[in-house]
Amino acid sequence: MTGEKPSKLIDYVYKPIEFVSETLERKLGIVSVVIISLSAMLGSGLFVLPALAMLDMGGPGIWLAYVVAALVVLPGAISKSELSTAMPTSGGSYVFIERTYGPLLGTISGLGLWATFLLKAAFALIGFKAYLWVFEELIGISINVEIAALILLVAIVGVNIMGVTIIKKVQAPIVTSAVGFLVIICIWAVLTMEMDWNRPIGPGAYGGGWEAVAGTAAFVFVSYSGVTKIAAIAEEIKQPSKNIPSGILISLLISTILYAGIAYIMMAAVDPASYETTSGAREDPIYVFANAVGGKVVGIIAAGLAVITMTSMALAGIMAASRYPFAMARDNLLPEALENVHSQFQTPHLAIFGTGLAMAVSIIVLPVQDVAKLASGFQIMIFIIINLAVIILRRASATHSWYTPEWKSPLFPFFQIMGIMGGGTLVYLMGQKAIIGAAVCCIIGLVTYYSYGKSHAHPMLTPWRTVRTEFTNSDQYDREKRWLVFHAAADKTHPDYLTEGEFVHAMSIIAPHYDGFHVRNMFHEIDTNGNGVIDVDEFLQGIEDNFEEQE
Repeated sequence: MTGEKPSKLIDYVYKPIEFVSETLERKLGIVSVVIISLSAMLGSGLFVLPALAMLDMGGPGIWLAYVVAALVVLPGAISKSELSTAMPTSGGSYVFIERTYGPLLGTISGLGLWATFLLKAAFALIGFKAYLWVFEELIGISINVEIAALILLVAIVGVNIMGVTIIKKVQAPIVTSAVGFLVIICIWAVLTMEMDWNRPIGPGAYGGGWEAVAGTAAFVFVSYSGVTKIAAIAEEIKQPSKNIPSGILISLLISTILYAGIAYIMMAAVDPASYETTSGAREDPIYVFANAVGGKVVGIIAAGLAVITMTSMALAGIMAASRYPFAMARDNLLPEALENVHSQFQTPHLAIFGTGLAMAVSIIVLPVQDVAKLASGFQIMIFIIINLAVIILRRASATHSWYTPEWKSPLFPFFQIMGIMGGGTLVYLMGQKAIIGAAVCCIIGLVTYYSYGKSHAHPMLTPWRTVRTEFTNSDQYDREKRWLVFHAAADKTHPDYLTEGEFVHAMSIIAPHYDGFHVRNMFHEIDTNGNGVIDVDEFLQGIEDNFEEQE
């Protein structure tokens, strides 16, 4: 803070943690939160992955893989819900990690999440290519997938710049139409087709058993990545302490029911062989299903909805992705221009434009589908780190008084430990892919931090440092704890010293057993120059000397 006198005893800069910002306008209610969250998920997870998952598992019991993946996501969803109510600002997981672990890991996570989200949004834009053959056959014209994806990308960037209200209006009818259509097709199939209800649960349904189920769960994990994307735009949500946890958990429940239920009915209604070709799994399983249930016209409608829904998924993806560089610019880890907000639309337009440009390059240059799969390993690791962050912040909250979540994880720390163990298992099952994806993201983050962020960001005393020091160096832990208490007690108008009243408040935290008379005498003993105030080094040294005398 400007005007603060640095301490000679603590090599950190104190930065007040404030998460209430008026930079972006809060416009989204609970319904909008659920719709945006679902629109970020109900794309490739339903329209592309089911047949690929079946081939990966070696059987039609893929519904169980979706359930297992949801159980692994649940702890992360609960942890993010708690963290979001303590830090209701743009940036989501990046903010949680940067505030808990510091700017180095924050840079790695922020850029890694930005890259993975934009790659998955780019994958959604070109993922509809599996359904384009339906329209090519219908109109007799060959469609260039890259050109079509780039045209849609321009439109998506424009909609994002115009703001979340426009996005809400666009996505609401798309999500409701897609969900409604799929539910109707499932009911139609149950009423009119000869269902083999035993097929998705009978002998051979789960391929190689639990190992195959767990491996496929890791494969479809990406289907749920959108459930917590809403945390990245927390600054634009009304009543975040209520709407974020409710929106995240409701979205996870709805998406799990849809994924598992539709996958079960798809496999029970249609022979699994229909979802395969001689070269592998079909990437248009919803068309196969809809065509088998209602005929060619219904299949064409399904293909059209697939294209629209995948575009909607990309729309939500670029919105969430753009908030990472916006939040990082606030913390001086990226150029401050990315923090600029459009005067008319109140959106981080430069961050959105930059994200869109990166997506365009990805579509043209990179094998987006393969790279997006590699990025899944990094996202699972982020879930592990987020679960651990809640444990660290709860432990350090006595000294880092800014951590006051309005909604707390139930059964703490059961869900967090479950999430860490479950995520670790999925990373292990992903093997080399997870390591490659994480390594690339780490390299990008390290290069950015040491070339730009380190010289612009100030070193901060993080909760992770506090918890680590508590177990490795008790004397240093006590000093750093007192340093944090000093700054928490100091008034914002004079952050570099304590008055007698503020000193009394600080001592009530550090040594609550001291009576008021003793504390006031200590204040005058520490105030050696008699100016009526105590700076941070006088405070730290004076308390240490006093405690040593007491011993």
